[in-house]
Amino acid sequence: MNDAIKHGETEVNGVRLHYAEQGEGPLVLLLHGFPESWYSWRHQFGPLAEAGYRVVAPDQRGYARSAQPERVDAYTLLHLVGDVTALIGALGEERAVVVGHDWGAPVAWTTAALRPDLVRGVAGLSVPPLPVGGPPPLESLRATYGEGFYQVYFQEPGKADAELAADVRTSLRRILSGRQPDGVPRPWIVPEGKGLLNSLPEPERLPDWLTEEDLDVFTADYATHGANAFTGGLNWYRNLDRSAELLAAFSGVTVEVPALFVVGEQDLVNAMVPPPVLEHLLGRLPRLHRHVRLPETGHWTQQERPAEVTEALLDFLAHLDK
Repeated sequence: MNDAIKHGETEVNGVRLHYAEQGEGPLVLLLHGFPESWYSWRHQFGPLAEAGYRVVAPDQRGYARSAQPERVDAYTLLHLVGDVTALIGALGEERAVVVGHDWGAPVAWTTAALRPDLVRGVAGLSVPPLPVGGPPPLESLRATYGEGFYQVYFQEPGKADAELAADVRTSLRRILSGRQPDGVPRPWIVPEGKGLLNSLPEPERLPDWLTEEDLDVFTADYATHGANAFTGGLNWYRNLDRSAELLAAFSGVTVEVPALFVVGEQDLVNAMVPPPVLEHLLGRLPRLHRHVRLPETGHWTQQERPAEVTEALLDFLAHLDK
């Protein structure tokens, strides 16, 4: 087995995707979130490959080294699921275990729900299995959190794009370093009349899990798209309502394949998903293997706690039928 991470490209659904790959064996797809790239899984490649798996982490549609379709409506959840299903075939495989973090988690959960014939197992980090379809969420998010809630703030085309792309490295540093000083998770809300980064103070130092060299890689990947560095990822948020409408026919579907859920106790998602709601959502996983809660862990799960996440993934993978 070649120990080095290899890079490749393939076209799926008319979109060129870059991906990183290591190892041989059953396919494990690792799907990143916002604002990340394949590199957010850097700690998982080696251990999973050594355990006998083919590990592939794409830059998803619109991100980093992958192509960025111009149309805003080209980023619905159905497009993203379609990319995953097509990627499995493009890699010469028939099935895969799909693992997602942050935005990658809804993609993973929805792929498993809609295409269980292609998914041997599914793992979600940070974001639980939200209902497929259902009412468009933006009105509810506005009513609950206001216009400053980040997912609402992202809706205006060009606004957040320009703020984040003005200094890519600073934006990534502030977002990835963000954590409440008291450890209590709170929603990301932009103060009225302020810019996006005003809600994210400049860190005195990088967190222990993030190095300047890590930031170099993320920054270089995002700089691929220049002034549109973050536009592809932001367009995912701009399709929240559209995705719910398109998936209405699948409302109520559950995830019937084996599943794993991992979340940090200080993850901001916990502020939006209280325990009773989480328990209800996990009820959509009749074959849930484990629900892992990591203490003193924020939103960037697999980067903050690489050993614990890798251990949970290896345990899950070992319980799946080859």
